Amino acid sequence: MPGATLSRWTMSYFAAACLFLVIGQGIMVAGYGYPFADVDAPETLALVHVLAIGWLGLLMVGALLQFVPVLVAAPLRGGRLALPVLLLLVSGLLLLVGGFGTMADLGELSPAMLPLGALLLVTGFGLAAAMLAATLVAARPLPLPARFVGLGLLALVATVLIGAVFALVLSGTVASDFATTLLIHGVPSHAALGLGGWLTLTAVGVSYRLLPMFMLAPEEARGTSRLVWWAGSAALALVVGRITWLVLDDSAAQGPLAFAALLAGIATLLYCADVIRLFRQRRRKAVEFNIRASYAAFVALFLSVVLFIVPGARAAAGEGGAALVYLFVFGWLTGLGLAQLYKIVPFLTWLECYGSVLGRVAVPRVQDLVRERRSSLWFCLYYGAVAAATGALFAESALWFRAALLLQLIATVGLIAELVRARMLSSVAEPLRFPVGAPRPHLFLPIARQQE
Repeated sequence: MPGATLSRWTMSYFAAACLFLVIGQGIMVAGYGYPFADVDAPETLALVHVLAIGWLGLLMVGALLQFVPVLVAAPLRGGRLALPVLLLLVSGLLLLVGGFGTMADLGELSPAMLPLGALLLVTGFGLAAAMLAATLVAARPLPLPARFVGLGLLALVATVLIGAVFALVLSGTVASDFATTLLIHGVPSHAALGLGGWLTLTAVGVSYRLLPMFMLAPEEARGTSRLVWWAGSAALALVVGRITWLVLDDSAAQGPLAFAALLAGIATLLYCADVIRLFRQRRRKAVEFNIRASYAAFVALFLSVVLFIVPGARAAAGEGGAALVYLFVFGWLTGLGLAQLYKIVPFLTWLECYGSVLGRVAVPRVQDLVRERRSSLWFCLYYGAVAAATGALFAESALWFRAALLLQLIATVGLIAELVRARMLSSVAEPLRFPVGAPRPHLFLPIARQQE
């Protein structure tokens, strides 16, 4: 397939993302952030951005560098920007977290860290969006999965720009009435654009391409799939419209957000119905491990979105629906991300190592690069810990929440260790591990240029 080349820096993005995931969960286990502090406390803000940018953001950008060319069957445009983008995002995040540390009086840190970090993040995400958007635009007309990605990129740009305004206000760099009003009333919109728009719509679009490919199911776009796109687009427009409304009326009602949440619920129901349809229509009867490991993530998506629409459930979930947001972030987005890494990492490693010698020597299968039985135990522990942590937040039990978090962190480290083993070919039988002519993969360094 045209465009189905190896992205040189995808593994580096994945490695950095996994590191931030472990750091974020470790911070929570240590007792920082919500529920050990207020939702709007600087410690919580630092934790949220470590996970949203460091884990989910880097994971998504790294995956899109590999899969956007596959979605549109065209080469990636501006691929040389991948390394500068990675450096900008990591350095920008570290400065942003340092700026939140200044707000929390955690040390003698410069107050300029917050706006400077925001500048680097805007630049990094802007370059990433430009690189991916240029690839999409050059391949028109776009298939439906690619249109989801395009919509997600628009949400990314809006999310980053709003976040930059927040950083300028919090640091005292800007003191305009509009910017202050946006900070006071715009946080829910900022979160909705990031988690629901950028990350979820993009994940949905990529899954509409990858799930049929993995399960050998029909790939044609259906009416329900198009309705998911339209409902997501309308919800995104309502969120952006409310932000614009704040310019004219700082007492803007919550109605647009409530209606956007309803549309998101409809889109979620239709998307889950599409996933079930793909599963039933698959020609591959024994589904691969990454699909089985994603089942709980789809359940978490359904429960978190549907319950968030119900006022009583949202109120019982804590400040800002914290328990449901936790289930959404760790059950849906993180669960899906970890599950798909169990396909992406072994497959890319297999291509990198054995693609040049296929047909000339015996090579292992992709599934031989991982130990599925051991990995399934880690996934069971992970999803069980997420469920327990969500229940503890509903019960307002910080002690049980911390205990569940510790189990979740242990499971996460176990899952990442399995990915490292796959990258090092540790599970491959010795006679097949390094046949003559096959290059040895680096753990997270870029793939050699001649393999692009």
